[in-house]
Amino acid sequence: MEAVGEKKVRSRKKRMTGRERREQLLDIGRELFAERGFDGTSVEEIAARAGVSKPVVYEHFGGKEGIYAVVVDREMRTLLGMVGSSLTADHARGKIENAALALLRYVEENSQGFRILARDSHAASGTGSFASLISDIATQVEHILADEFKQRGYDPKLAPMYAQSLVGMVALTGQWWLEVRKPKREVVAAHLVNLAWNGLSALEPKPSLESVDRKRPER
Repeated sequence: MEAVGEKKVRSRKKRMTGRERREQLLDIGRELFAERGFDGTSVEEIAARAGVSKPVVYEHFGGKEGIYAVVVDREMRTLLGMVGSSLTADHARGKIENAALALLRYVEENSQGFRILARDSHAASGTGSFASLISDIATQVEHILADEFKQRGYDPKLAPMYAQSLVGMVALTGQWWLEVRKPKREVVAAHLVNLAWNGLSALEPKPSLESVDRKRPER
């Protein structure tokens, strides 16, 4: 027979609801995917950390692919939401500053999520790759550049290319900064905007490659 004390301890343990168990498995999966990537994570380890059997994981998500898909989708929504809500300044430079800060803030506050996204999302996610995420963010930025280009006499059709370049620069810097964490976020953002904005302010309407031009035979 069980001791009375053991019965009391067991009775005090609250059984998780289905929703609570699902969130627990997502949290554990997020940690493991950030540490080891999709291929380095197993259902067995997820189940072991959660203190459940493998069938429980399959019951909720059908396997690690299901957990990974939800984790990546949530991270992409969070990052896109943070960048989108940052584009509220009255002038173009302010919007670019806010967007750079928002992306770096996501890296700082959601380092596990950024590690997962930056690994280049696995096909199991069903939500595309890190490159497609950058493209989505760039889409939110390109209209800002298009307006600036029109005012300065540049071709606004080139705005999408410049938006990809700017967002890619910030994202790759974010990957580097994720590991070193120096200098501070605001300093990193200031230098990124310094390079981007001052580069944009001195754009040539029709740039060419000097090295190529020198090699062209004179007519």
